[in-house]
Amino acid sequence: MGFARQLVTEDKFLGGQLVLMQPRDGYRAGVDPVFLAASVAAHPGESVLDLGCGAGAAGLCLATRVSGIRLVGVERQADYADLARKNSFDNDIDMEVVEADITDLPPEVKDESFDHVIMNPPYHLRERSTTSDDAGRAAALFEDTPLATWIDVGTRRLKHRGYMTIIQKAERLPEILRGFDDRVGSVLVKPLLPRDGRAAVLILVQARKGGRGEFRLASPLILHDGAEHVGDSESYRREVSAILRDGAALPLW
Repeated sequence: MGFARQLVTEDKFLGGQLVLMQPRDGYRAGVDPVFLAASVAAHPGESVLDLGCGAGAAGLCLATRVSGIRLVGVERQADYADLARKNSFDNDIDMEVVEADITDLPPEVKDESFDHVIMNPPYHLRERSTTSDDAGRAAALFEDTPLATWIDVGTRRLKHRGYMTIIQKAERLPEILRGFDDRVGSVLVKPLLPRDGRAAVLILVQARKGGRGEFRLASPLILHDGAEHVGDSESYRREVSAILRDGAALPLW
């Protein structure tokens, strides 16, 4: 079980505070799970469930910034679940990784409620996209389980007044909002724009179980300086670089 050592790379996250093994040719985490982790206002002693955790990037980034949390990851692909366990061990972070589909959670997960549920569901609908030849990458990027099901599963696993945080393509915001029901409220959406004047590509969406606050659309996070990419130099804005390189938090409001 698991990827052979020659089939993985070691990649630095958060300026080297976290080093993750990832498949050379399968699904590889980029900045998206880092933004997701940075947006979660967890505190020591709280519990976090990472649905579809892959090799553990989002949960382990969060635990690097906030020590003393209880962290559980659920991942259906055995090879990626194995990588998440290894990454947890190698970075000396306590993360329980459960190999399961989110639609068939084992009792040890079903019997627990969490302060936070985080998720980075597949972005693309299979009928609208060209799939990948790599099965692991395809499973991570192309939707098998409807987005509404992810939201329902996450809602069920939240404690009362707990928070669910999602990162997703901006075009799928209507689906996310339709997926919320009267169990959750206080919905907050933060757009992520590549550059000033560009349309949002990604969104962070947060909802609270039992929340009764009004819907809020936050000011966007603009990722890069300038109107276009020039040369090979990095163009992340200072506050974005602090999130990606230093492990800074990303306030949603």
